[in-house]
Amino acid sequence: MRPPLGLLLALLLGLARGPRAGGAAGARGASPARVPQPRPGDEAGGGGGGGEPWCPYKVLSEGRPGGGRLCFRRPARGFECAPRRCKAHRSAGRALVANVLLNGSVLLQWGWPPPGAPTAAPAPAPRGFALSCSWEGAYTRFQCDRVQLGAACRDYLLPDAHGSVRYRLCLRALPPAAPNASRGPAAPTAPWPPDCVEFTVEPAGMRDIVIAMTAVGGSICVMLVLICLLVAYLTENLAPPAGPARPSAPAKAAG
Repeated sequence: MRPPLGLLLALLLGLARGPRAGGAAGARGASPARVPQPRPGDEAGGGGGGGEPWCPYKVLSEGRPGGGRLCFRRPARGFECAPRRCKAHRSAGRALVANVLLNGSVLLQWGWPPPGAPTAAPAPAPRGFALSCSWEGAYTRFQCDRVQLGAACRDYLLPDAHGSVRYRLCLRALPPAAPNASRGPAAPTAPWPPDCVEFTVEPAGMRDIVIAMTAVGGSICVMLVLICLLVAYLTENLAPPAGPARPSAPAKAAG
């Protein structure tokens, strides 16, 4: 007795789908896991694209225990402050620039070594940067969250800045750690003093009011021009023309 044709086909297909390399998972038909290969620029903390390093930073909130959570951000290379969409504020040391954008965010940029650094004895590479923030209230000055940034960072984005508030941001370069820092008598001091910049963010409500008033004023001007043109057209074409002057009656001669 010959087996059915369907049974033979099932056996042949089962032999063709035999166990693969990789154990039971391969026998069930699951594809082997792919190990991601490193891309150029991802080594040693890189990965910002084009070999540029990522910017590691920690936000140290006031009144919260712990050292903050480590985060990474892409550097804003090639950013230019457009005159109508951005306003740049430069610090007294010319090293820190605060770019205040129209959406209320502030992009901080700095360079290292700072301008005016002596070329004969260059300062050692910093361990990182510390950014402190404060804003001026009605009677006192309040502290914002402090940020500790890595040595590869050259910018930082302050996403939500309050309008009509005077901000003061100070950037300080952290000195490199000494080999015997735990045994030394004192920690090394920073070779450069903190560089501070002050600015005020325009309130978002005022920007909306100005934009709305500009739009309404433009619409009113357009409507007035159209009304003047319509009145001139009606006066020119629809007004009845003046008739010919009637001849005056002859004066009677005195008898």
